[in-house]
Amino acid sequence: MKSYTAIVERCPDTGMYVGLIPGFQGAHTQAESLDELNQNLREVVEMLLEDGEPKLESEFVGTQSVMVG
Repeated sequence: MKSYTAIVERCPDTGMYVGLIPGFQGAHTQAESLDELNQNLREVVEMLLEDGEPKLESEFVGTQSVMVG
């Protein structure tokens, strides 16, 4: 079993959740709920892995809070 980290955002215009796996070409999707988004991401990754293990273009490191003002 392999684990990937997804970045999740919510579109202010549509309210849809958008998820992507950094560095994994084509690994992105959207959904109306977080559960549905997770399922969609799993399906996308499984489909992409049918072509073999990808060479990740980047590696997720983390997030930072940036204070201004």
